[in-house]
Order: sequence, then structure tokens, then C-alpha cells
Amino acid sequence: MSSLLSVNNLKVQFATRKTFATAVDDFSLSINPGECVGLVGESGCGKTTTGLAIMRLLPGNGHIASGNIVLDGVDLATLSEKEMQSQRGRTVALIPQDPMSSLNPTMKIGNQIGEGVRIHEGASEEEARKRALEVLEMVEMPRPAERLDQYPFELSGGLRQRVIIAMGLVCRPKLLIADEPTTALDVTIQAQILDIIDNLRTELNMGVLLITHDMGVIAGRSDRVVVMYGGVKAEEASTDELFTSMHHPYAQALLASMPNLENATKHELASIAGLPPDLTKEIVGCRFAPRCAFATDQCRAQEPPLTFVGDRAYACYHPVDGPRPVVIRPDFVARVATAPAKEILKVEGLVKEFAIKAGLVRHKVGAISAVSNVSFSINEGETFGLVGESGCGKTTIGRMVVGLELPTAGTISFDGNVVSAKNHKPSREDRRQRQMMFQDPYSSLNPRMKVSQILGEPLLVQREGSKSEQVERVSALLLSVGLEPSAADRYPHEFSGGQRQRIGFARALALNPRLIVADEPVSALDVSIQAQILNLMKDLQREHNLSYIFVSHDLAVVYYMADTIAVMYLGKIVEIGDAESVFRSPAHPYTQGLLDAVPVPNPAEARSRRGRQVTGELPSAVNPPSGCRFRTRCPKAQDICANVEPPFENFGGTHQAACHFPLIAPVSIGARASHS
Repeated sequence: MSSLLSVNNLKVQFATRKTFATAVDDFSLSINPGECVGLVGESGCGKTTTGLAIMRLLPGNGHIASGNIVLDGVDLATLSEKEMQSQRGRTVALIPQDPMSSLNPTMKIGNQIGEGVRIHEGASEEEARKRALEVLEMVEMPRPAERLDQYPFELSGGLRQRVIIAMGLVCRPKLLIADEPTTALDVTIQAQILDIIDNLRTELNMGVLLITHDMGVIAGRSDRVVVMYGGVKAEEASTDELFTSMHHPYAQALLASMPNLENATKHELASIAGLPPDLTKEIVGCRFAPRCAFATDQCRAQEPPLTFVGDRAYACYHPVDGPRPVVIRPDFVARVATAPAKEILKVEGLVKEFAIKAGLVRHKVGAISAVSNVSFSINEGETFGLVGESGCGKTTIGRMVVGLELPTAGTISFDGNVVSAKNHKPSREDRRQRQMMFQDPYSSLNPRMKVSQILGEPLLVQREGSKSEQVERVSALLLSVGLEPSAADRYPHEFSGGQRQRIGFARALALNPRLIVADEPVSALDVSIQAQILNLMKDLQREHNLSYIFVSHDLAVVYYMADTIAVMYLGKIVEIGDAESVFRSPAHPYTQGLLDAVPVPNPAEARSRRGRQVTGELPSAVNPPSGCRFRTRCPKAQDICANVEPPFENFGGTHQAACHFPLIAPVSIGARASHS
């Protein structure tokens, strides 16, 4: 089969003040019609730059230094900007990583989608609107006709991503470049988006370049995988071959750093030490050598050439043969209890509503039911996992626990004392024992303050120690999270995402809290950096006997971290219990749907999960469904689900769920729990 896309010896450089940074170096890639090729690697390895070079959308300081990009017989690298404009959207289209920043907030959805047809095909407004409706239906947009007259801010993240895909497909391109299309999405929405892309490439015989850092995302979606590191190709193979018998240590390390649903035992994740190479400097030898356990003097002195074995290729002097064996570290999995478990946090009947106001006098016209009658408890030194889609109330509970929000009803008790209730505002002294680790460390760190000031601020506010003692404490905090004390004199923008998350963690630890609420702390990180942060959190938990509330939409990550898991849906806990029971024997259909949606780094298993994930969008919290709130998306729903809210039943030990038609039989019919 002749290639649809052929990238040959591509070299992309960016001008800096003093020199050029070679972001992509002598890189080659091909894609056939109807084929999906996964391009995988950490941030900074050149994946996105390769996609932007194909689209000819490099920033002003970037240029294609050499090589060619042949798409359907046309070398895009040699086209003028005007000629390239006729190709974008018509023959090649891009799905960017962040749909919100890529959509015009002042234009209605129908106009934005139809714009490509008007420009490339000269369609009238009526024809463009009709075509926009067709592609919205193609990407399975709920109520597509209604969306045409809406603005981007009126849509959820998953719906905005569907709009971006529709914009890319409106002119029926031959090649679709999907750049991290699901990074910021819930696992359920991620699975839906990937299904849509997969179905469309088959239907339209369209080539797809799927760019991601997540090996699980490409496992069940791609035909071939190209692993990229430091701007060069590290390995290329069919998807099945790469996952079962990879040869490059970097590909092996990426796979080992993922929490894996198939592993029967929790284990320390194999993180990749160090950082990708600085591409502004001359690189001698193998680019992965400084981080590779197999590196020798030969690797450090001479760059390995690509070795071809049939359709496979790898660049390594000391190739591996398949995945890294899992090493179980007993002390990493189990804590040794020296005394009976002590309850540290108790949440009872928690309710949180946000008023909806309108009119000149801003009177209340409704309410968003963010949290509805939730109860649970946490023991000292344990991790309580809160899992569910965006909008289910996880973060709101976390913010109430640390005192950033006050409950509408219910109480939060810490160490036996009520610290938050409707008429009880927590004091500064109350809150020092409960700290927050935020999802986006960059937006939660003051960009005008040095790290020393950021970490020293809580100590200053709480009058902890003398100035010299505070300086010593800052240095100790940085060391405890794996950063050098010299980092204290730098600003947040001078750090990578993983390093900023370590700084955020250090800030949460500053006052020696007993409980930390970690709100999606690794959702935006590469899998290798994610592994480092998760391992660090586990180690510091053992060292300081910390308790965590770990908030996430990813059940694989939550299982890895948590002792107890609570699954939330639209403001309510629908299932709760010890991590092994909830993870291995889910009782609620929603829990099973979340498990089926988690990307699995096993191609055969990933393909078998297709179509089993939760479908549809989360209902409005302003007017939640009657009875069981999950019934509108549940494959087992019947009439009783609409009329009667299901009570909690016991499924053994602490495992409880609220469902009229559970996936497993309860231990005793009618055994009720306190969680609702």
C-alpha cells in the first residue's frame, strides 16, 4: 500500500537568543490510508513539534531545517504559506490538546464548524450550517441541532472536544493529527472521544496520527507505534509487538511507569529518573543514556543507529526484550499497624448547594446540587480515594474538608472536634492540620514569589520558628520532595510540571499537617512524572503517618494509592469499600463503567473493552434525575430506578453500594449503610 503521509529525515529547529534548539532531528514516519499510528513519548520529546511541522503551524522562531513531508503526493515542506492554507482543513486537519483555547469564544459553534466549508468549498451559509449539523451528528454530539447556536463556554470539555473533531472533519481530510486529544478529559469521556476517532477513520478511510504520552491510550487504538525521545525515533513496531516485546529501554520504562489494571498486586511504579535532554546543547551519544540503567561507555560516546528487523526499528546498543518484570516491595504495599486504627476525619450528612442568581438584584432562581447527603470517615495514616467524573462533587468535598468552602448542611469533624458546619467557620489554627494539594500547581503558585517565599509563607503566617529556622525548614521541605535546596531561589516558571507539583506538595507539608487533600495531583503529568509523584506521596505517607483524600477520575491511579475507595456520581456516593473489593468486584454499574474506561497498556485487553464504557454526558446538577441519578446512562435501568432512590446494601466487609440491580449479590438483603 502506498503511503498517504511520508515524513523523511525531518529536522526542525527553534531559534533561541544564543543558538538553535533542534527539537526534531532526522525523523521519519509514514501513515497509510485508514491507518492509525501512535506517536508516544514524554513532554519535550518532539511529538507535538512533529505534528505542527506537518501542519506547517510552527511558531515564529521555528522552521523546518531539512527533510520533506509528502502528503498524498504533495511536499508540504516546500509550499508557500498561501498554498499551505489551501491544504489545512482540506487534506490535513489538527485536533489540538486544549479545545477551549482553540475555539473562538465570540463565535457560535455552527459558524466555527462551517467556516472551513465556506473557505475551501465556497459553500453558502445555509450549506455550511447543514454540513456542520452533519458532522456534529457524525461525532455523536448530543442534541446537535441545539449546539449550532451555542457558544463554546456553554459546553462541557467533552462536548468542546467533539466540536474540535467536527471542525477537523468538516472538509473530509485525508489525514487527521490528534495531539493529546484526551489529556484533560475524564476517562469516560476520553474513551468516547477515542471511539469516535477510531470509528471515523474506518468510515472515511482516513489516516490518523495519534500523539500522546500515555501508552494505555494507544494500546487499543493504533496499528503501529513510534516511540520518540529527545527529538529522534527510539523505536517503531506494530502495536502488539511493541507492547509484548519492545526493544528500547525507554519504551520499556514508559510502560512500567503506568498503574496497570491487570496487575494483581499494588507495587512501586518504575519511574524514569531525571529529565529529557536539553535540546539547545550538543548531544553526544545516546540521548537516553543519562537515564538508562543499561547504558555503557559506548552509549555515552556514540549515538546508536536505527536497527531494522523486518518492519521493526529500534536505536539501542543493548536492547531489552519485552516488559520489565514487576518487583514487589512489601513495605511499599502494606503498613504495619502498631495500634488500633484511629479515626481522624468524619463527614456526616454533607450537603453543598451553590445558588444560581439572576436579575438586577441578583435574586436566587435555583441551586446547583454539588454534594448531596454524603457521609464517610478516614483513619489516621490511610488514603481515602474519591473517584468520579468532573462535576460529581469530588473537589467540592475536598475544599470543604480543608475549610475553603462551608457546607450548606452536615458536619465535618477532625480528631473528634467539629471543624466545619453551616454556622461554624474553621479558624486558621483548625485548618493548619488539613492542607490542599491542587490539580494545577502553576496556577496555585504565585508567579511573582520565589519558592523560598512560597514555602515560607505558611510558616510566617502561623509564626512558626525564627527566620533562620524557617529558612532551614524550607530547605528540608525541598529535600523531602526530591528537590535541591538551591531551588528556593527560583520562580515557579523555571520548573517543569512535575517539579512544580513537588513544590505544591512541599507547601502542603510546610505546617506538618495530618491530612492532605490531593485534588487530581497527577492528571496533567506525563506517566513517568506521574509515577515519581505517586511514589513520593506513598513514601512520605509512611514517613509522616499522613492521611490523604485522593481525588481523581482515574480508578487505576486511585486503586494504586487508596486503602478505601468511594465512587461518586452527581453529588452522591454510589459505592464505597476497601480498595480491593471495589476494584476487583464492583457492585455498581457506574463503577464498572469507570473501570472499563481506564486505558489499559495491553492491546488485546484494550480492544476487548471497546463499547463497554459509560456513554452519554453527566446530567445537570441543577435538576438531577429522580430516583437513581445514574439511571439515564445505566444499561440496567428499569422503571423502579426512576421512582425509588436505591438504598445502600452490604456486599461484604466495608463494601457497600446503592443500586437496585447490582452486578454482584449483596451479603444480606436490606443491610443498610450510613452513606447516602
